Amino acid sequence: MKTECIGDHIKLNGKLYPCTVSLTMDLVGGKWKAVILYHLKEEPKRYNELRKEMPSATEMTLSLQLKQLEKDGLVARKVYGKKPPIKVVYSLTDFGKTFIPVLEAITAWGNQAVKEKGEFITAG
Repeated sequence: MKTECIGDHIKLNGKLYPCTVSLTMDLVGGKWKAVILYHLKEEPKRYNELRKEMPSATEMTLSLQLKQLEKDGLVARKVYGKKPPIKVVYSLTDFGKTFIPVLEAITAWGNQAVKEKGEFITAG
């Protein structure tokens, strides 16, 4: 049997998972988490920068996903200043940076899928 499925469950941060694929999808799955990580892989960004790069994500969704990524240890939130307007910057943690090769593989696979079965459309 494969090592990721040897036990009955896997435990991380107090949560039980049936396998490592389930754990991974909980941490980075869904429509926006991997996209957020993709936009943070090169450099830290402010919330509004992420909003501009992800215009189809609602503010509430982006905010909730950032909080979840922070809670799961993939994204760090740094607040500068004590009184408004404060500056908040999001960046990948060391743990989050370990996901970059997976992001690059996902990007390459998506690009290949578009080349073979779809098309890139530019707003004009």
